[in-house]
Amino acid sequence: MPARQTTAAAARAAVVAAANATKGLEAALRGAADDIPDGKPDGRKQRWQQHKEERRAELVDGTLTAVRALGADIGMDEIASHIGVSKTVLYRYFTDKNDLNTAAMVRFIEVTLLPRLTEALIDDVDEFTMTRAVISIYVQTIADETQIYTFVTSSKFSSPTVLADSEKLIAQVVAFAMNERLSHRGLDTAGFETWAYALVGGVQLATHWWMVERTLSQEQLIDHLTMLVWTSFVGIAEVGGSAAVFNSREHPLPEFGVAPSTTAT
Repeated sequence: MPARQTTAAAARAAVVAAANATKGLEAALRGAADDIPDGKPDGRKQRWQQHKEERRAELVDGTLTAVRALGADIGMDEIASHIGVSKTVLYRYFTDKNDLNTAAMVRFIEVTLLPRLTEALIDDVDEFTMTRAVISIYVQTIADETQIYTFVTSSKFSSPTVLADSEKLIAQVVAFAMNERLSHRGLDTAGFETWAYALVGGVQLATHWWMVERTLSQEQLIDHLTMLVWTSFVGIAEVGGSAAVFNSREHPLPEFGVAPSTTAT
């Protein structure tokens, strides 16, 4: 199968896996209170559950619109007013602001961040171009959605478990694409999940730090992150992905003091 078809097939599978994981995450976060008991399914309850899911999604989309318009410190009264419903309606579908915040995070990842990242991961480009594109899209999306990002990661309302699970969704997509790319080149991919989770976690934490501190430009952040991730890929490729080969080698640092020339001779 041609490389492009292989990558596209892998990406489609990754999209399905990510979508399923997102749905599973949201259900788990709501708890088991809405679960259908064992035995014969209750048709009316199933219909109500579907209606509830659809209504929740509408209210979450409205919340994201309200946050974009009014800022990350928006309260439940302001959210309800901007959507055009009473606060009582919000509390009918969300137990509190934590619940709404969690649903907003999942929705943002599902409909905004993951589709953009996946599109970059399935593009028929070389590995370096793809690496920089994925990092650029992640940073740009977060930078473009400053109010949303602040709202869903607020220390007052966010849950460490939810944040970890949301990061897991992104890492799973990256891991799948990485495994396909490396295995297609004949590398040992035993460590692909470790690599994906470490790299995604590093990029996310660095971007979070940058969103708070802003001590360098967005382009500089992308440059530094690309350098970190790409040199990791190169190091993995040099040993064929094998930890045994890596451990059998010496690991001297290159000579310091003179920066390599950036101009062609």
